[in-house]
Amino acid sequence: MRLRWLKSLLVAVFSLFMLSFSYNAFAQQKEEAATAKKNDFDANEVIFGHVKDAHQFHFLNYESKDGKEHEVSIPLPVILYSPQKGFSFFMSSAFAHNATVDGYKISEGQIVSEKPGVTVYDFSLTRNVVQTILAMIFFVWLMLYIAKKYKKGHGVISAPSGAQNAIEIIVDFLIEYVAKPYLGHRYEKYLPYLLTLFFFILINTFFGLIPGAANVTGNIAFTMILALIAFVVIMISSNKHFWAHIINPEVPIFVKPILVIVEILGIFTKPFALMIRLFANMLAGHIIIICLISLIFIFGALNKGLGWGFMPISLGFSIFIYLIEILIAFIQAFIFVNLTAVFVGQAMEGSHKAFDNDHVDAAML
Repeated sequence: MRLRWLKSLLVAVFSLFMLSFSYNAFAQQKEEAATAKKNDFDANEVIFGHVKDAHQFHFLNYESKDGKEHEVSIPLPVILYSPQKGFSFFMSSAFAHNATVDGYKISEGQIVSEKPGVTVYDFSLTRNVVQTILAMIFFVWLMLYIAKKYKKGHGVISAPSGAQNAIEIIVDFLIEYVAKPYLGHRYEKYLPYLLTLFFFILINTFFGLIPGAANVTGNIAFTMILALIAFVVIMISSNKHFWAHIINPEVPIFVKPILVIVEILGIFTKPFALMIRLFANMLAGHIIIICLISLIFIFGALNKGLGWGFMPISLGFSIFIYLIEILIAFIQAFIFVNLTAVFVGQAMEGSHKAFDNDHVDAAML
């Protein structure tokens, strides 16, 4: 009887011990999972957070001694309008730690109303807008600075130097290899537009290569506006011969209906190609660089030694791609301007005889 009672007591104690051990193991596993979830590196968030527009210039996050996470960023003005509430003005830093400001909150990078059914129009100065304005200011200052040098005689009675020399080489190249070949004797009319287009794209691309800056030329809204301006210039430059070639092409009658549709679609696909080409190339370069940097943290999350060991390889490839991006900045700006000149030249094409004369004039120039 006592032996049976002792066995029952031992079973009960062992069961309580195992239950306590299981509970502690489960609690420890849950705590480790929460810690891992907190410390996991979200490559998807980092990559798309870098290439998407935002209401601040974000540089880095760090954790203080008290365990709180802080971020180093430059907040930007938030300007909102709602028919129900009117205008709201505040800085984007007010949204820190997922705070709600004046009934608004940030959800997946977009400012939305906390209450459903409230319409919100966002007129905020996002980082793409601010950086475009800064690039434009720098562009205007650079051109005025070089123009003052020419007024003083530098580059006229003496050889150009510094930035003036670099700009003059680019201008001469665009005149000789883009404007004259495709626009003939009318190239001077379009030269200010082509030069502005080239340097504006180039400067914005260079600004986007600064760490923490926005990738403006990799934003489809930016490239869409440039393509729309090119479309307007092409349409204004068109003449009756251009439209006659589209509406009544000189082909057999049974091919004409199909070709007319293709030619009409071509009017819109040309600026669309300009938009997608610049957007895709600039976006792809930035994503590749961020992916290579992210590999350090991805491997580091698996093993710290693996992360440190992969760091030189990742940084080496990143620097290599970064240098290629500088070259691509020139190439993409040139291609955009070159194709724009080609499309404008096609739009103001006259008869075949006039077109041939234009080529003769261009060759003589």
